Amino acid sequence: MLLRRVLGLGLLLLGLAALPVEAQDAEWTTLFDGTSVDGWSHVGEGSFALEDGMLRTQGGLGLLWYTERTIGDAVVEVEYRTADRSNAGVFIRIPERPSDPWMPVNRGYEVQINPAGDATHRTGTLYSLTEAQAEAGGGSGWNTLTITLDGERTMVHVNDTLVTDYTEGDPVPPKEESYEPDRGPRPAEGYIGLQNHGDGDTVHYRSVKVRLLDE
Repeated sequence: MLLRRVLGLGLLLLGLAALPVEAQDAEWTTLFDGTSVDGWSHVGEGSFALEDGMLRTQGGLGLLWYTERTIGDAVVEVEYRTADRSNAGVFIRIPERPSDPWMPVNRGYEVQINPAGDATHRTGTLYSLTEAQAEAGGGSGWNTLTITLDGERTMVHVNDTLVTDYTEGDPVPPKEESYEPDRGPRPAEGYIGLQNHGDGDTVHYRSVKVRLLDE
């Protein structure tokens, strides 16, 4: 019995040693830490500039997406800073590797970043699909966007305020504009990405990390 316990402890320690430091310390895995975009790829127009430990959006509509794995049940935490009317988003549940920035719009979900948007286009909503449950700010200064993916349920907190709590199949408004996403179900697991929206929109990201649930 004692030998089995010792062997089991040894295997556990070996398993922990194989994990990233972030996962060992707090069960978080850092996807962007301010130093590089290793593991990320960009599609579409514009780009992201890496400067002063941050990513800065520039140019036209594009998407910087994480290539290393899809994300299922997890908490995704993004720290960002934006000008008062700048537009961007964090994409989740993208069903396949994107070759252009519009596929994620229509087949994934965009967690909106736009403090000047209306109730269905405001920071923390699923863009044009859900109505903000609370005023959470998300304007100038650093903000934290916390996205919880739990099966078919998506919850979004902005600076610890719950803005979205949506489950697949909940009613959504009709699509009114061509640039709004197609309606329909999204997968329980998919890729994630950061949007650069246009020349007049500047958003800085300084941290992206993920904590897997029940794994």
